[in-house]
Amino acid sequence: MLSMTGYGRGDFSSDGIDISVEIRTVNNRYFDINVKGPRLFVQYEDSIRTRIRDTFSRGHADVFITLCDRRAKQGALYLDESMADAYIKAAGRLHELHPELPYDVTVFSVLRYPDILKTEDTAGADDEILAALYKATDEALARLNEMRVREGRKLAEDMLSRVDVIEGFVNKICERAPLVTADYNKRLTEKVRQLLEDTEIDEARILNETAVFADKCNIDEELTRLKSHIEQFREICKGEKVGKQLDFLIQEFNRESNTICSKSNDIEVTRLGLLLKNEIEKIREQVQNVE
Repeated sequence: MLSMTGYGRGDFSSDGIDISVEIRTVNNRYFDINVKGPRLFVQYEDSIRTRIRDTFSRGHADVFITLCDRRAKQGALYLDESMADAYIKAAGRLHELHPELPYDVTVFSVLRYPDILKTEDTAGADDEILAALYKATDEALARLNEMRVREGRKLAEDMLSRVDVIEGFVNKICERAPLVTADYNKRLTEKVRQLLEDTEIDEARILNETAVFADKCNIDEELTRLKSHIEQFREICKGEKVGKQLDFLIQEFNRESNTICSKSNDIEVTRLGLLLKNEIEKIREQVQNVE
């Protein structure tokens, strides 16, 4: 079993290139990846997502990339022509409004204005940087998965222990359920005897009423399905990416427990049913963290 929550970091350093990749994951119903890093990696985000998708199929992942490239490299200056035109027009307009001010706009003065000249790395993300990026990413994923396995093991232990508790409640309900009809028959007979006093009791009518009651509050099918769900839950927990299966199964747990509580006409069965629902809810919350 794998948890959707985890953290992993990968570092690579060689020949003037230092790069680190951090991956932090949390639970999410769908698959979602957010990549944050230097602009030169923007065009490679899809390949990073594909790498992560191979090991992470559900949840939200934040990927943080930092790069320090100390290699000798060429750079270039780029003129933002539209920004320069805007500055020149603004200076001309200001001179029209205030002719007493000298119009001293020159090429070099315009170049000193903010955002006129921009630098850009002409080398970009070359093969060496990309190789470093993927190695750091793979290392981060490996450490992330190690943590997800550990967390998944803890989740499985917790949920299976709660399933044991649920099984105990189900067994107690199974023991109590057959007595419900007998208690109803006894109460009904005593009540009719009190009302009719010396009049002879129609045993056939009481048996008929008891049979109708027994049919309405019969929960044998629900208990049988719950026992089956318990076995399925234990078997599914042996897998890895089982979050969706467990999520569906726990809904079935809830459906059966709700039916038991609604059909029950017995205080003890209702009490056990509510305890059952409480444990199911705790498992449901844990299942949300399973991939």
